[in-house]
Amino acid sequence: MARRRSGGGRRHPRGGGRSSGITVTIHGLPELRQKLEQLPTEVRAACFRALKESAGAIVDGTKGRVKVDSANLQGSVKARYENSKLRAEIGWWDRDDRYAIWQEFGTRKMPANPSLGPSLEEEKRRLPERLKREIRKATQ
Repeated sequence: MARRRSGGGRRHPRGGGRSSGITVTIHGLPELRQKLEQLPTEVRAACFRALKESAGAIVDGTKGRVKVDSANLQGSVKARYENSKLRAEIGWWDRDDRYAIWQEFGTRKMPANPSLGPSLEEEKRRLPERLKREIRKATQ
């Protein structure tokens, strides 16, 4: 007789939590944050504007790349911001969108159809120029 598997022993392949996004780790970030805290207010505001512009570009790029069946994932990708930390999180935050991770990374039975990752990679090259432009505007 076949036994039923309980979901309790199964862990998410990329860690314990369920998330529908990609985590990017920047080495040296604590030191960078400490230096950012020492910047003048107008420069920090310029950095936040550049960050918000880049996050918006990633959201737009993801919307353009995501596989469209019901357009649910396309319409629900969002950016969340923490102004005081110059931080943006981009992904799907609704419980109904948990399948976004399957689309992004694939499963044993379904090939990956990444949308967030390629958008992030594309924007990574543009962020330094955005930062320079916004800081120049703020300091002139």
